[in-house]
Amino acid sequence: MSSLVRFGVSLEKELLKRFDARIKEKKYTNRSEAIRDLIRDDLVKKEWQEGKEVTGSITIVYNHHKRELTNLLIDIQHDCHDTILSTQHIHLDHDNCLEIIVVKGKSKEIEALYGKLKSAKGVKHGGLSMATTGAEIV
Repeated sequence: MSSLVRFGVSLEKELLKRFDARIKEKKYTNRSEAIRDLIRDDLVKKEWQEGKEVTGSITIVYNHHKRELTNLLIDIQHDCHDTILSTQHIHLDHDNCLEIIVVKGKSKEIEALYGKLKSAKGVKHGGLSMATTGAEIV
C-alpha cells in the first residue's frame, strides 16, 4: 500500500496562476514536487528555530591582505572546531579569498559562529545556508 496521500487545496485563481508560472520557471515537473519542497523548506526553518541539531554552510569573502584578519578567522574557527566538519579555501584573485565552512551542530552555535565570522573587520560578505541533517524530514 502506498504511503502517498492525496488532498485538495483551494486557492484564488490568480495565486494559482502565479504559482504555476513560478514552478514552470523552476523546472518542476508538477505541483506536488513544488509543494513538497515548500513544506520541507518550512520544516528545515522550524528545526533551526527550535535549536535542533542541524547542518549547513557558511561562506565568507575577505581580503587576505587585511592585517591579522586571516589569523582572527582561523582562531574563531579553532574555537568552534567541534561544530566545523570541513573548510574549503579558494583564492578568487590576488587579494580576495572565499571560504566555505561546512557545519553541523545546534543552530544557536552555528548562528553564533556565523555572526563572529561575518562581523570580523575586513570580511566583505558572508552567507549562511541552512540545511537539515535529514533525521526528521521525510
